[in-house]
Amino acid sequence: MPNILVRDVPDDVHGALQQRAEQRGQSLQQYLSQELTRMVERPTPEELFARIARRQGGKVGLEQAVADLEGERPAS
Repeated sequence: MPNILVRDVPDDVHGALQQRAEQRGQSLQQYLSQELTRMVERPTPEELFARIARRQGGKVGLEQAVADLEGERPAS
């Protein structure tokens, strides 16, 4: 499994992340791994707009669009 090294993290950011990990009963590594996984499971706005742009034709109401997007998101 690949590793990621992040340098020059401000002390206050590191402390906040460490505190969040401790609140969940996790190591900082476990916490960050879960958060990074969660981050990539949701599309970025750019990815979402690109997906919308690929869908041409037809008209979908707001309620249907919201339901479609919620159906594509993994449960968290």
